[in-house]
Amino acid sequence: QWQLVESGGGLVQAGDSLRLSCAASGRTFGTRSMAWFRQAPGKEREFVAAIKWNGGRQDYTDSVKGRFTITRDNAKNMVYLQMNSLKPEDTAVYYCAAVKAAYYSNTPASVDMEYWGKGTLVTVSL
Repeated sequence: QWQLVESGGGLVQAGDSLRLSCAASGRTFGTRSMAWFRQAPGKEREFVAAIKWNGGRQDYTDSVKGRFTITRDNAKNMVYLQMNSLKPEDTAVYYCAAVKAAYYSNTPASVDMEYWGKGTLVTVSL
């Protein structure tokens, strides 16, 4: 059973940057693709970014392309989401998730994830 713990959320102003971190406990972390999702108030959870098990491919939802970067450090069992040029519409709870074994999609859905963190809140003010 994996545990995923997100950190790094907070209250920032539009145009600022934040770096989210996700610490994973799974022993097979280096063989799993990982993803970030977010859920804004009153909205459904949506895909933000994904990274393949070896970091060789990253995919993003259109609204964050060019502003967000997903990376991973397999030696440390960590996944990161660097968020630049933040906008008020980026306000949401951000979740780290582990993709089901031996699976990768450039636009994964929630059902493609096997493990979830509890989330970290990002609030972007004007």
